Amino acid sequence: MIMPTQYIRKILESRVYDVAVESPLHAAPFLSERLKNTVLVKREDLQPVFSFKIRGAYNKIAQLSPEDLQKGVVCASAGNHAQGVALSAKKLGIRAVIVMPKTTPDIKVKGVRSHGGEVVLHGDSFPESLAYALSLVDQEGLTFIHPYDDPDTIAGQGTIGMEILRQHSGDLHAVFVPVGGGGLIAGVAAYIKYLRPDTLVIGVEYEESACLKAAMDAGERVTLPQVGLFADGVAVAQIGEKTFEVCRDCVDEVITVTADEICAAVKDLFDDTRSVTETSGALATAGLKKYVEREKISGQNLVTIASGANINFDRLRYVSERAELGEGREAILAVTIPERPGSFRHFCEKIGKRNITEFNYRYFDNRDASIFVGVQVNPETDTRTQLIDDLRSAGYPVEDLTENEVAKLHVRYMVGGHAPEVDDEVVYRFEFPERPGALLNFLNKVGAHWNISMFHYRNHGAAYGRVIVGIQVPVNERGKIPEYLEEIGYHYWEESGNSAYKLFLG
Repeated sequence: MIMPTQYIRKILESRVYDVAVESPLHAAPFLSERLKNTVLVKREDLQPVFSFKIRGAYNKIAQLSPEDLQKGVVCASAGNHAQGVALSAKKLGIRAVIVMPKTTPDIKVKGVRSHGGEVVLHGDSFPESLAYALSLVDQEGLTFIHPYDDPDTIAGQGTIGMEILRQHSGDLHAVFVPVGGGGLIAGVAAYIKYLRPDTLVIGVEYEESACLKAAMDAGERVTLPQVGLFADGVAVAQIGEKTFEVCRDCVDEVITVTADEICAAVKDLFDDTRSVTETSGALATAGLKKYVEREKISGQNLVTIASGANINFDRLRYVSERAELGEGREAILAVTIPERPGSFRHFCEKIGKRNITEFNYRYFDNRDASIFVGVQVNPETDTRTQLIDDLRSAGYPVEDLTENEVAKLHVRYMVGGHAPEVDDEVVYRFEFPERPGALLNFLNKVGAHWNISMFHYRNHGAAYGRVIVGIQVPVNERGKIPEYLEEIGYHYWEESGNSAYKLFLG
């Protein structure tokens, strides 16, 4: 076991600058003015592979013996670690085998090959790729390069903390660090807490992959039963063993953020730096904003690490759609209005000068109508709460759907309406892997037993698609559903009681 203080020498002796650059610490003037604090962005998106991962990968490989270097290295990754290993191996003139799932987007495969990596596409999921990569260690004598749970990798990432303190010598209230497996925060926290113990080191996790927070709360490493894939760069079910040894002593707090808050942070970083970060790259900034709002601090110096910018272009549409929600600038509401001429005009009069961003309606009966409406609001002067209060005061029944994933992911894009003649319908939301046969696999398992009464699929440039499914299942057979869904292996959530479903689709 390596104690946190023992990492200091390893960090100071890390061999990262043969290939990595000392990334700048840029001011974020728009964020600083809005948050009433000085916000500084550590620009790891400017590394040669557009991610901090190059530091740890190179430092680990550079420490190998001449005999191991001659045999080559191997890793399993579909993301930034893969490119870091490939470029590091190229710099050192050795072989690098990168095992990636067959579903890996072509842009990432090309990125690894452009850095000299030998790509092997194996399996439909990361666990299959990992198992094959580990088998190559025995078969060909390659050295496995772990993405985070290795002392040399941790030390390489820790050079970011060293640079932050060198680049900003004044008072520093807190440093915000994104967390996946923990390599980055372990290295940064070990160094900063040794030299500047009064500076807070705060980890930030996506709420659906918060493995460090779960471990800190439990006092030991735990495995999450399910991991959300939205911030795919940090989609880790269990914090690393070696990284947790450091984090539990050196990390002050872990904050979790939503997908909408991450998207808003991507926009914030773009506005201030013109950098388009990946979702995990904006994670720390989302946490910084949440911390400032919670603590009501002002006049402090705060650092956020922009950890990477490897985002698929197709995904930007989804990020931009959700950014306004994450910033509190759009409200998504279900409002009941009378089914008679002039009702829509009267409703718009009550909205006032607020801009309607979306309006969905379908005739159901001759009494009332439920409308799905998006309205722009100002989080400082004209909030969502104020809008809802105004509408309710005017006699409108209102349901706030702004935080409702079914509403935001599916209802706003679906056509049709209520299906009163459909009996015994249960509703589930899924994340489908983007691979050939994923839908057929689902239909073979579920559709062969029960009738599928509703289906909506949407992809936004990620390695998975979002799906909502209605299934007609008699009450006496519903206990069998989890068994079938677990066998399929896709992430799922039951949404049969979701208010958006009941109002617009049920």
